[in-house]
Amino acid sequence: MGWPVLVDSLNLLGTSLVPVTLFIDERGIIREVSPPLADAQERLRRFLQQDFAEGDTETTVVDSPTVVPDAAATADIEALRVASAPGTAVALRNLADGLLMWGDEVDLDESIAVYERVLKADSLDGRAHFRAGVAYRRRSESSGRHADDFGTAVRHWEAALEIDPNNYIWRRRIQQYGPRLEKPYPFYDWVGVARKEIRGRGEDPVALRVEPRGAEIAQPLDAFVSRSGAEEPDPSGRILRDPGEFIDLEVTVVPARIVAGTSARVHLVFRPRLTAQAHWNNEVDDLMVWISIPPHWNADAELLTVGRPAQAVSQEDRRTELEILASTSVVPGPQTIPAYALYYVCEDVHGACLYRRQDVEIEIEVLPAQGSAR
Repeated sequence: MGWPVLVDSLNLLGTSLVPVTLFIDERGIIREVSPPLADAQERLRRFLQQDFAEGDTETTVVDSPTVVPDAAATADIEALRVASAPGTAVALRNLADGLLMWGDEVDLDESIAVYERVLKADSLDGRAHFRAGVAYRRRSESSGRHADDFGTAVRHWEAALEIDPNNYIWRRRIQQYGPRLEKPYPFYDWVGVARKEIRGRGEDPVALRVEPRGAEIAQPLDAFVSRSGAEEPDPSGRILRDPGEFIDLEVTVVPARIVAGTSARVHLVFRPRLTAQAHWNNEVDDLMVWISIPPHWNADAELLTVGRPAQAVSQEDRRTELEILASTSVVPGPQTIPAYALYYVCEDVHGACLYRRQDVEIEIEVLPAQGSAR
Protein backbone atom coordinates (compact mmCIF):
# COMPACT_ATOMS: atom_id res chain seq x y z
CA MET A 1 0.00 0.00 0.00
CA GLY A 2 1.28 3.42 -0.90
CA TRP A 3 -0.64 5.36 1.73
CA PRO A 4 -0.53 5.68 5.54
CA VAL A 5 -2.10 2.90 7.59
CA LEU A 6 -4.22 4.27 10.44
CA VAL A 7 -5.60 2.06 13.20
CA ASP A 8 -9.27 2.50 14.14
CA SER A 9 -9.98 -0.72 16.01
CA LEU A 10 -13.28 0.62 17.40
CA ASN A 11 -14.49 1.85 14.00
CA LEU A 12 -14.98 5.32 15.50
CA LEU A 13 -15.13 6.74 11.99
CA GLY A 14 -18.38 4.86 11.54
CA THR A 15 -17.51 3.80 8.01
CA SER A 16 -18.79 0.54 6.57
CA LEU A 17 -16.35 0.24 3.66
CA VAL A 18 -12.70 0.68 2.65
CA PRO A 19 -10.56 2.38 1.55
CA VAL A 20 -11.39 5.40 3.67
CA THR A 21 -10.43 8.93 2.58
CA LEU A 22 -9.83 11.43 5.40
CA PHE A 23 -9.37 15.19 5.12
CA ILE A 24 -7.30 16.14 8.20
CA ASP A 25 -6.47 19.73 9.05
CA GLU A 26 -3.19 21.06 10.44
CA ARG A 27 -4.35 20.50 14.05
CA GLY A 28 -5.13 16.84 13.39
CA ILE A 29 -8.92 17.23 13.25
CA ILE A 30 -10.69 15.03 10.71
CA ARG A 31 -12.86 17.34 8.60
CA GLU A 32 -14.35 14.94 6.09
CA VAL A 33 -14.65 11.19 5.80
CA SER A 34 -15.10 9.32 2.51
CA PRO A 35 -16.12 12.15 0.14
CA PRO A 36 -17.89 11.01 -3.03
CA LEU A 37 -15.34 10.04 -5.67
CA ALA A 38 -17.21 12.05 -8.31
CA ASP A 39 -16.12 15.38 -6.82
CA ALA A 40 -13.33 14.31 -4.45
CA GLN A 41 -10.72 16.42 -6.23
CA GLU A 42 -12.85 19.56 -6.05
CA ARG A 43 -13.62 18.92 -2.35
CA LEU A 44 -9.91 18.46 -1.70
CA ARG A 45 -9.10 21.73 -3.46
CA ARG A 46 -11.65 23.62 -1.34
CA PHE A 47 -10.42 21.90 1.83
CA LEU A 48 -6.81 22.90 1.23
CA GLN A 49 -7.84 26.53 0.71
CA GLN A 50 -10.07 26.69 3.79
CA ASP A 51 -9.18 28.19 7.18
CA PHE A 52 -10.76 26.53 10.22
CA ALA A 53 -11.64 28.51 13.31
CA GLU A 54 -10.00 27.60 16.60
CA GLY A 55 -12.30 25.20 18.48
CA ASP A 56 -14.23 24.21 15.37
CA THR A 57 -14.41 20.40 15.43
CA GLU A 58 -17.28 19.77 13.04
CA THR A 59 -16.77 16.69 10.86
CA THR A 60 -18.65 15.63 7.74
CA VAL A 61 -19.09 11.88 7.47
CA VAL A 62 -20.35 11.21 3.97
CA ASP A 63 -20.41 7.41 4.20
CA SER A 64 -22.52 7.31 7.39
CA PRO A 65 -24.29 10.66 7.85
CA THR A 66 -26.14 9.46 10.97
CA VAL A 67 -22.94 8.94 12.98
CA VAL A 68 -22.72 11.18 16.04
CA PRO A 69 -19.14 12.36 16.77
CA ASP A 70 -17.88 10.52 19.85
CA ALA A 71 -17.25 12.53 23.01
CA ALA A 72 -14.74 9.82 23.97
CA ALA A 73 -12.13 11.72 21.95
CA THR A 74 -11.02 13.11 25.31
CA ALA A 75 -8.93 11.39 27.96
CA ASP A 76 -11.07 12.86 30.80
CA ILE A 77 -12.59 9.58 31.99
CA GLU A 78 -14.14 11.12 35.10
CA ALA A 79 -16.00 13.69 33.00
CA LEU A 80 -17.35 10.88 30.85
CA ARG A 81 -18.53 9.07 34.00
CA VAL A 82 -20.38 12.18 35.15
CA ALA A 83 -21.94 12.67 31.72
CA SER A 84 -23.13 9.06 31.69
CA ALA A 85 -25.09 9.43 34.94
CA PRO A 86 -28.45 10.04 33.16
CA GLY A 87 -27.97 6.68 31.46
CA THR A 88 -28.49 7.76 27.86
CA ALA A 89 -27.19 5.34 25.21
CA VAL A 90 -24.84 7.89 23.63
CA ALA A 91 -23.31 8.94 26.97
CA LEU A 92 -22.85 5.34 28.11
CA ARG A 93 -21.29 4.35 24.82
CA ASN A 94 -18.95 7.35 25.03
CA LEU A 95 -17.89 6.25 28.52
CA ALA A 96 -17.27 2.68 27.38
CA ASP A 97 -15.30 3.94 24.36
CA GLY A 98 -13.25 6.30 26.52
CA LEU A 99 -12.39 3.58 29.03
CA LEU A 100 -11.32 1.28 26.22
CA MET A 101 -9.24 3.89 24.39
CA TRP A 102 -7.73 5.88 27.24
CA GLY A 103 -8.01 3.69 30.32
CA ASP A 104 -5.60 1.17 31.74
CA GLU A 105 -5.87 -2.60 31.60
CA VAL A 106 -7.93 -2.54 34.80
CA ASP A 107 -10.51 -0.32 33.07
CA LEU A 108 -11.41 -3.10 30.62
CA ASP A 109 -13.82 -4.65 33.12
CA GLU A 110 -15.72 -1.37 33.51
CA SER A 111 -15.71 -0.75 29.76
CA ILE A 112 -17.21 -4.20 29.13
CA ALA A 113 -19.81 -3.72 31.86
CA VAL A 114 -20.91 -0.40 30.34
CA TYR A 115 -21.14 -1.88 26.82
CA GLU A 116 -23.26 -4.71 28.20
CA ARG A 117 -25.47 -2.14 29.91
CA VAL A 118 -25.98 -0.38 26.57
CA LEU A 119 -26.85 -3.68 24.89
CA LYS A 120 -29.25 -4.67 27.64
CA ALA A 121 -31.23 -1.54 26.81
CA ASP A 122 -30.88 -1.99 23.04
CA SER A 123 -29.75 -5.40 21.78
CA LEU A 124 -29.80 -4.10 18.19
CA ASP A 125 -27.07 -1.51 18.75
CA GLY A 126 -24.58 -2.86 16.22
CA ARG A 127 -21.84 -0.38 17.11
CA ALA A 128 -22.03 -1.37 20.78
CA HIS A 129 -21.84 -5.06 19.84
CA PHE A 130 -18.79 -4.47 17.66
CA ARG A 131 -16.95 -2.38 20.24
CA ALA A 132 -17.86 -4.75 23.07
CA GLY A 133 -16.23 -7.46 20.97
CA VAL A 134 -13.07 -5.35 20.73
CA ALA A 135 -13.06 -4.91 24.52
CA TYR A 136 -13.51 -8.62 25.18
CA ARG A 137 -10.78 -9.50 22.69
CA ARG A 138 -8.38 -7.00 24.27
CA ARG A 139 -9.10 -8.39 27.74
CA SER A 140 -8.50 -11.93 26.46
CA GLU A 141 -4.90 -10.89 25.72
CA SER A 142 -4.41 -9.23 29.12
CA SER A 143 -3.38 -10.53 32.53
CA GLY A 144 -6.95 -9.93 33.71
CA ARG A 145 -8.51 -12.26 31.15
CA HIS A 146 -11.73 -14.11 31.92
CA ALA A 147 -12.67 -17.54 30.63
CA ASP A 148 -14.12 -17.41 27.10
CA ASP A 149 -13.35 -13.70 26.55
CA PHE A 150 -12.27 -14.40 22.97
CA GLY A 151 -15.36 -16.51 22.29
CA THR A 152 -17.58 -13.75 23.69
CA ALA A 153 -15.84 -11.24 21.43
CA VAL A 154 -16.60 -13.39 18.39
CA ARG A 155 -20.26 -13.70 19.36
CA HIS A 156 -20.57 -9.92 19.70
CA TRP A 157 -18.96 -9.39 16.28
CA GLU A 158 -21.34 -11.91 14.76
CA ALA A 159 -24.29 -10.16 16.41
CA ALA A 160 -23.13 -6.83 14.96
CA LEU A 161 -22.87 -8.35 11.49
CA GLU A 162 -26.34 -9.87 11.75
CA ILE A 163 -27.69 -6.39 12.50
CA ASP A 164 -25.83 -4.87 9.53
CA PRO A 165 -24.69 -7.63 7.12
CA ASN A 166 -23.46 -5.00 4.65
CA ASN A 167 -20.85 -3.59 7.03
CA TYR A 168 -17.54 -4.40 5.38
CA ILE A 169 -15.49 -3.47 8.44
CA TRP A 170 -17.39 -5.76 10.80
CA ARG A 171 -17.25 -8.66 8.37
CA ARG A 172 -13.50 -8.26 8.00
CA ARG A 173 -13.01 -8.42 11.78
CA ILE A 174 -14.48 -11.94 11.88
CA GLN A 175 -12.50 -12.94 8.80
CA GLN A 176 -9.35 -11.73 10.54
CA TYR A 177 -9.58 -14.70 12.91
CA GLY A 178 -11.59 -17.00 10.65
CA PRO A 179 -10.88 -19.77 8.14
CA ARG A 180 -8.56 -19.36 5.19
CA LEU A 181 -11.31 -20.17 2.70
CA GLU A 182 -13.07 -16.97 3.74
CA LYS A 183 -10.02 -14.69 3.81
CA PRO A 184 -9.69 -12.03 1.10
CA TYR A 185 -5.99 -11.59 1.96
CA PRO A 186 -3.53 -12.22 4.83
CA PHE A 187 -4.41 -9.44 7.25
CA TYR A 188 -1.12 -8.61 8.97
CA ASP A 189 1.63 -10.21 6.90
CA TRP A 190 2.77 -6.66 6.08
CA VAL A 191 3.98 -6.13 9.67
CA GLY A 192 7.20 -8.06 9.02
CA VAL A 193 7.81 -6.16 5.78
CA ALA A 194 7.23 -2.83 7.53
CA ARG A 195 9.67 -3.69 10.32
CA LYS A 196 12.35 -4.60 7.81
CA GLU A 197 11.89 -1.32 5.96
CA ILE A 198 11.91 0.71 9.19
CA ARG A 199 15.14 -0.94 10.33
CA GLY A 200 16.56 -0.33 6.86
CA ARG A 201 16.07 3.39 7.49
CA GLY A 202 18.07 3.07 10.70
CA GLU A 203 14.99 3.40 12.92
CA ASP A 204 13.47 1.09 15.54
CA PRO A 205 9.95 -0.26 14.90
CA VAL A 206 7.33 0.40 17.56
CA ALA A 207 6.98 -2.68 19.77
CA LEU A 208 3.60 -4.41 19.61
CA ARG A 209 2.00 -5.61 22.83
CA VAL A 210 0.53 -8.61 20.98
CA GLU A 211 2.17 -10.07 17.90
CA PRO A 212 -0.04 -10.97 14.89
CA ARG A 213 -0.10 -14.75 14.58
CA GLY A 214 -1.97 -17.71 13.19
CA ALA A 215 -5.13 -16.67 11.39
CA GLU A 216 -4.03 -13.02 11.33
CA ILE A 217 -1.10 -13.76 9.02
CA ALA A 218 -2.42 -16.89 7.28
CA GLN A 219 -2.63 -16.93 3.49
CA PRO A 220 -6.09 -17.41 1.89
CA LEU A 221 -6.95 -20.78 0.32
CA ASP A 222 -9.01 -21.47 -2.80
CA ALA A 223 -9.85 -25.04 -1.72
CA PHE A 224 -9.89 -26.90 1.58
CA VAL A 225 -6.87 -29.15 2.06
CA SER A 226 -7.50 -32.16 4.32
CA ARG A 227 -4.60 -34.08 5.82
CA SER A 228 -5.05 -37.55 7.29
CA GLY A 229 -3.05 -40.69 7.88
CA ALA A 230 -1.28 -39.66 11.09
CA GLU A 231 -0.96 -42.23 13.86
CA GLU A 232 -3.20 -41.56 16.86
CA PRO A 233 -1.02 -41.13 19.97
CA ASP A 234 -3.44 -42.55 22.58
CA PRO A 235 -6.04 -44.66 20.73
CA SER A 236 -7.00 -46.74 23.77
CA GLY A 237 -7.33 -43.72 26.05
CA ARG A 238 -4.97 -45.08 28.70
CA ILE A 239 -3.17 -41.81 29.52
CA LEU A 240 -4.36 -40.36 32.82
CA ARG A 241 -6.61 -37.33 32.46
CA ASP A 242 -5.94 -33.77 33.53
CA PRO A 243 -9.39 -32.30 34.22
CA GLY A 244 -7.87 -28.82 34.23
CA GLU A 245 -5.97 -29.21 37.48
CA PHE A 246 -2.68 -28.26 35.84
CA ILE A 247 -3.49 -26.79 32.41
CA ASP A 248 -6.37 -24.45 31.59
CA LEU A 249 -7.77 -24.83 28.08
CA GLU A 250 -9.57 -22.22 25.99
CA VAL A 251 -11.35 -23.21 22.76
CA THR A 252 -12.69 -20.57 20.37
CA VAL A 253 -14.30 -21.30 17.01
CA VAL A 254 -14.47 -18.51 14.41
CA PRO A 255 -17.14 -18.13 13.27
CA ALA A 256 -19.13 -19.89 15.99
CA ARG A 257 -21.87 -20.76 13.47
CA ILE A 258 -21.29 -21.98 9.94
CA VAL A 259 -23.44 -23.12 7.05
CA ALA A 260 -23.09 -26.77 6.07
CA GLY A 261 -20.51 -26.95 3.30
CA THR A 262 -18.31 -24.21 4.81
CA SER A 263 -15.40 -24.07 7.25
CA ALA A 264 -14.33 -22.52 10.55
CA ARG A 265 -11.02 -21.92 12.30
CA VAL A 266 -10.46 -23.37 15.77
CA HIS A 267 -8.17 -21.54 18.21
CA LEU A 268 -6.75 -23.59 21.10
CA VAL A 269 -4.85 -22.00 23.99
CA PHE A 270 -3.20 -24.04 26.78
CA ARG A 271 -2.19 -22.14 29.91
CA PRO A 272 -0.39 -23.57 32.97
CA ARG A 273 -2.46 -22.92 36.06
CA LEU A 274 -0.31 -20.41 37.87
CA THR A 275 -2.29 -20.66 41.10
CA ALA A 276 -1.10 -24.28 41.31
CA GLN A 277 2.41 -23.24 40.18
CA ALA A 278 2.08 -25.73 37.32
CA HIS A 279 4.63 -25.47 34.55
CA TRP A 280 5.65 -27.20 31.33
CA ASN A 281 8.32 -29.88 31.37
CA ASN A 282 10.34 -29.17 28.22
CA GLU A 283 12.84 -32.01 28.55
CA VAL A 284 10.76 -34.61 26.69
CA ASP A 285 8.29 -34.11 23.79
CA ASP A 286 6.15 -31.35 22.30
CA LEU A 287 2.52 -30.82 23.22
CA MET A 288 0.29 -32.80 20.82
CA VAL A 289 -3.37 -32.37 19.87
CA TRP A 290 -5.33 -35.18 18.21
CA ILE A 291 -8.56 -34.40 16.35
CA SER A 292 -11.09 -37.26 16.17
CA ILE A 293 -12.77 -36.29 12.92
CA PRO A 294 -16.45 -37.37 12.82
CA PRO A 295 -18.20 -38.59 9.65
CA HIS A 296 -19.03 -35.83 7.14
CA TRP A 297 -16.36 -33.54 8.61
CA ASN A 298 -12.84 -32.72 7.44
CA ALA A 299 -9.88 -31.09 9.19
CA ASP A 300 -6.73 -29.63 7.75
CA ALA A 301 -4.77 -31.79 10.22
CA GLU A 302 -5.50 -34.75 12.48
CA LEU A 303 -2.41 -34.31 14.62
CA LEU A 304 -1.01 -30.94 15.71
CA THR A 305 2.18 -30.28 17.63
CA VAL A 306 3.22 -27.21 19.58
CA GLY A 307 6.94 -26.65 19.99
CA ARG A 308 8.66 -26.09 23.32
CA PRO A 309 11.34 -23.57 24.33
CA ALA A 310 14.92 -24.49 25.10
CA GLN A 311 14.75 -23.98 28.87
CA ALA A 312 13.89 -27.01 31.00
CA VAL A 313 10.69 -25.53 32.46
CA SER A 314 8.42 -22.67 31.41
CA GLN A 315 4.94 -21.26 32.00
CA GLU A 316 4.08 -19.64 28.65
CA ASP A 317 0.76 -19.98 26.83
CA ARG A 318 0.86 -22.58 24.09
CA ARG A 319 -1.34 -21.98 21.08
CA THR A 320 -2.33 -23.82 17.97
CA GLU A 321 -5.00 -23.48 15.31
CA LEU A 322 -6.74 -25.78 12.88
CA GLU A 323 -9.55 -25.57 10.37
CA ILE A 324 -12.59 -27.78 10.11
CA LEU A 325 -15.05 -28.20 7.24
CA ALA A 326 -18.64 -29.35 7.57
CA SER A 327 -19.87 -31.15 4.49
CA THR A 328 -23.38 -30.52 3.20
CA SER A 329 -24.33 -33.88 4.77
CA VAL A 330 -23.78 -32.67 8.34
CA VAL A 331 -27.07 -32.54 10.24
CA PRO A 332 -27.89 -28.92 11.15
CA GLY A 333 -27.73 -28.00 14.82
CA PRO A 334 -25.14 -27.93 17.61
CA GLN A 335 -22.21 -30.23 16.83
CA THR A 336 -19.26 -31.40 18.93
CA ILE A 337 -15.96 -32.55 17.48
CA PRO A 338 -13.94 -34.56 20.02
CA ALA A 339 -10.21 -34.06 20.44
CA TYR A 340 -7.55 -34.40 23.12
CA ALA A 341 -4.18 -32.94 24.06
CA LEU A 342 -1.14 -34.75 25.46
CA TYR A 343 1.58 -32.90 27.35
CA TYR A 344 4.28 -33.10 30.00
CA VAL A 345 3.55 -30.92 33.01
CA CYS A 346 5.04 -30.49 36.47
CA GLU A 347 3.07 -29.79 39.62
CA ASP A 348 4.33 -27.06 41.95
CA VAL A 349 7.93 -25.92 42.12
CA HIS A 350 9.48 -29.16 43.34
CA GLY A 351 6.53 -31.43 42.56
CA ALA A 352 6.27 -34.46 40.31
CA CYS A 353 6.44 -34.16 36.52
CA LEU A 354 3.58 -35.95 34.81
CA TYR A 355 2.38 -37.02 31.37
CA ARG A 356 -1.28 -36.10 31.04
CA ARG A 357 -4.15 -36.07 28.58
CA GLN A 358 -6.86 -33.40 28.50
CA ASP A 359 -9.99 -34.14 26.51
CA VAL A 360 -11.21 -31.32 24.28
CA GLU A 361 -14.67 -30.59 22.91
CA ILE A 362 -14.87 -28.32 19.87
CA GLU A 363 -18.43 -27.02 19.80
CA ILE A 364 -19.94 -25.38 16.74
CA GLU A 365 -23.43 -24.76 15.41
CA VAL A 366 -24.14 -25.84 11.85
CA LEU A 367 -26.86 -24.12 9.83
CA PRO A 368 -28.61 -25.82 6.87
CA ALA A 369 -26.86 -25.52 3.54
CA GLN A 370 -28.33 -22.92 1.24
CA GLY A 371 -31.16 -24.41 -0.77
CA SER A 372 -31.52 -27.31 1.68
CA ALA A 373 -35.01 -28.45 2.53
CA ARG A 374 -33.98 -29.56 6.02
